[in-house]
Amino acid sequence: MEQSRTREEGSARRIGPYRLVTRLDPPGPYGPAVPCRRFVARTRDGGRTVLLNAPLPGADPARFAVEADAARRLLGAWVAPVTDLAPPGETPWYATPYVPALPLPVALAVHGGPLPEATVRAVGTALAEALAGAHAQGLTHAGVTPAAVLLTADGPRLSCFGAVRAAGPDGEARTGLPGLEPGALAPEQASGGRPRPPGDVFALGAVLAYAATGHTVPERDELPVALRPPVSSCLARDPADRPTAADLVAALAPPTPHRTVLNSAGSLLTPGWLPGRVVAALARQSSELLAAELPADTAPDTTPRT
Repeated sequence: MEQSRTREEGSARRIGPYRLVTRLDPPGPYGPAVPCRRFVARTRDGGRTVLLNAPLPGADPARFAVEADAARRLLGAWVAPVTDLAPPGETPWYATPYVPALPLPVALAVHGGPLPEATVRAVGTALAEALAGAHAQGLTHAGVTPAAVLLTADGPRLSCFGAVRAAGPDGEARTGLPGLEPGALAPEQASGGRPRPPGDVFALGAVLAYAATGHTVPERDELPVALRPPVSSCLARDPADRPTAADLVAALAPPTPHRTVLNSAGSLLTPGWLPGRVVAALARQSSELLAAELPADTAPDTTPRT
């Protein structure tokens, strides 16, 4: 975070009842595009800090609002939970609780390259658990991209639910959705098909390939040997050839006598699961946010209340 940018955005902009502190995604070539606009923001009294999400320019705001509302149904340790929504009739946004977090592309930039295999395996297991839970509820995430994955000290968080659907009509899907990484979009969706669970699995394979190599569409030989079978199976062009998210949990988590679907990722998130530079960047983000001072907000609060 840059202090000058923090103050400028915080003093000049508000979304709903929140004052923007800084962007979560810094400008510059950090890899795959961001599927939504994301800010660290605070309530007017400074008592609560959130991660605030808003649609990209050109996205369908009504669809974004529908997806934000649907995202409240997603539960689980590895999902960024939606705790606040824009009231009906207001420009859409939604908020999730803030914890220090780095989008996956930023984590790779901070680390200086692809992440260690143990980190990739832990991230993949956690995200597969999150998708298995969503699919069991009859939900398709439809927004899994490298930038939608946030790394925190205690594990990854999956954000940007429904970003594929919110990005625009089917005509845009055939030529590439604005703000989404083409390599993370399943072939059946890139050709205009509706997002379905196998598409989430394909996207997760692209995310893991990116974390392990720096590319969403790497050559097979670029992947670590132990990760080639599960990642390659996710990236199968035929949806019927891909594993389910639950199958992927079993493939990525190491076999232990006490492992279950509910604790597979937790067993991998032991001290040292994140590289040291990423841990240091999370600590720096936290300290800079605590030090950020926003000018007093004297404007009356006219935000509609639900």
